[in-house]
Amino acid sequence: MKTMNALRVALGVVVAAASVGAWAQDGASAGASAGTAVTASSGMTAKAARQANRALRRKVYAALAKHKEIDAGDISITAKGGAVMISGTVPEASQINTVAEVAKSVAGVTSVTSKLMVQRPFGQ
Repeated sequence: MKTMNALRVALGVVVAAASVGAWAQDGASAGASAGTAVTASSGMTAKAARQANRALRRKVYAALAKHKEIDAGDISITAKGGAVMISGTVPEASQINTVAEVAKSVAGVTSVTSKLMVQRPFGQ
């Protein structure tokens, strides 16, 4: 009788240990997939990709600020994986090509999509 009770206790301990181990692994993998998800295309985490996109966006804004002939007050820039999209308005048509060329010259920019339009004065 004592042997049967000892076996039941031992079996219960093994089952409990296995359950705790399996539960810990599920929690660890869920945390890894949620917090440090790896993007398939670049091999970097989602957080690192967002930081890289923000840094590239700031580089393009800084490059535009160096060109005094460009009025960048109404220009919006988004970056994703090296692709830059520029939208907004500029006061003169000649600035559209200038803005695109400046953005292309920034290190890390792989492509530029320009959705800039010329701002027309009221009444025209």
